[in-house]
Amino acid sequence: MAASAIGAGLLALAVFASPQEPTVQHARGTFTVVITPEEEGGPAGPGRMRLEKIFQGDVQATGVGQMLATLQGQSGAYVAMERVEGTVNGRAGGFALVHRGLMDEGRQDLTIAVVPGSGSGELAGIIGVFHLTIEGGEHRYDLEYRLPEAAADAP
Repeated sequence: MAASAIGAGLLALAVFASPQEPTVQHARGTFTVVITPEEEGGPAGPGRMRLEKIFQGDVQATGVGQMLATLQGQSGAYVAMERVEGTVNGRAGGFALVHRGLMDEGRQDLTIAVVPGSGSGELAGIIGVFHLTIEGGEHRYDLEYRLPEAAADAP
């Protein structure tokens, strides 16, 4: 076999053997949230709250979680873990979200991410970031996510 044929064969194997990065997808909509205090924090200690959410739009689901938060004037922080169950763009399953929020004299830094390995059902393997905006009291989301190609090809 000629060297160029061997090279072309190796290139073809490399192309088929290398996994392609799954396509970034988006799910957008709104949600309502009920935050119920479960344990009051002291003057500087965190309080614990229960989160209950109902998602509308591309995500048709419910979310349940726990949040720890502390606030001193215009500054504070919160962390939360949440389980979301329902559908994302028609795919049934669930996943966990981890929240980390800081506020410094009113300036906010918020990160909400899908917990790797937490996907179930048709959402197994999901990874991503949950972008949140609140305008006029309305909670809007843009779930930017990826699914393994096999899952992305399902329904």
